[in-house]
Amino acid sequence: MKTVSNPILKGFVLPGLPQPLLTPDANPGYRKLRNAFEQVREEIEALKPDVILVYSTMWPSILGHQVQARPELTWTHVDEEFHDLGSIPYTFKFDAALAHQLVQEGTSRGLLMKATDYNGFPIDTGSIVALKLINSSLKIPAVILSSNIYSDRAETVVLGKATLHALIAQKKTAVAVIVSSLSNRLHSEFINPKEDKIHSLKDQEWNTKILEFLEKGRLEDVAQLSRQIHKEARVKKVGNFKPFWWLSSLMGPHNRYTGEVKAYEAIYGVGAAVVGLTPAATAARDLEFDEDSPENYAGERNVLASVGGASEGMSSQTFAAGDEHE
Repeated sequence: MKTVSNPILKGFVLPGLPQPLLTPDANPGYRKLRNAFEQVREEIEALKPDVILVYSTMWPSILGHQVQARPELTWTHVDEEFHDLGSIPYTFKFDAALAHQLVQEGTSRGLLMKATDYNGFPIDTGSIVALKLINSSLKIPAVILSSNIYSDRAETVVLGKATLHALIAQKKTAVAVIVSSLSNRLHSEFINPKEDKIHSLKDQEWNTKILEFLEKGRLEDVAQLSRQIHKEARVKKVGNFKPFWWLSSLMGPHNRYTGEVKAYEAIYGVGAAVVGLTPAATAARDLEFDEDSPENYAGERNVLASVGGASEGMSSQTFAAGDEHE
């Protein structure tokens, strides 16, 4: 274990659909994503963190937040949407001590937290894809956090702070990973993988905006735009687009990062990107933000929540990617 002022060595945005893992040569874009995953794996191995933290939008939780706490899990998974691609056997190692520390930190801040520890727990596709591709050697233990369906900004920000303080308490370094698509609309009819493309021009435009910000290291700007991103480019099955709230709260709510877009492609219509964010000394843009940064959770005010929120239904003509089972 290492004592450092900033325990988060680097952050990554990774897609969670199984094509880059199971059928990387079905489309040149899938191969580019697979190669980008390999670059991430090499970077993580060079950084030698104590743990890989994964916030997966493909692991939905209803009552509060769950944290994977079993030291080791071995199972075989089949994706519920792309089961025709085949089975995914896996073995993963987890940092149980850090997981329980995180539950303790979150609970003390007013969050409803639970450690998940039983054999055969169904790990989600996104976490499996990410960990098999960036940690295939199992040298680094992981901790996976669920994405609560009903949580909004304040709760997610507090979860990020609880995660950070759990690391500090155990004097551990980490890389932080969010498993999520950008736009999340799947093609609603069968397509030839070789003809895959982003679902719509509007989705493409918003994906490009997000990636422009991330490439410039403007993480907090993306976090501040999360509600608008959710409104414009995502099927509204949950209250808001929350993974960047967690990542910004954990790494630091500012724009002092160096960004690198390693790959951006379509997976069955969904915007899939592999992005790296490294803490930097200066910011591309330093702005003042007007939203609170709560230390403890005492309920959502919902002053700025989008109309409809979590109750908004899915269009009968549009289907959401697996990462939005939140």
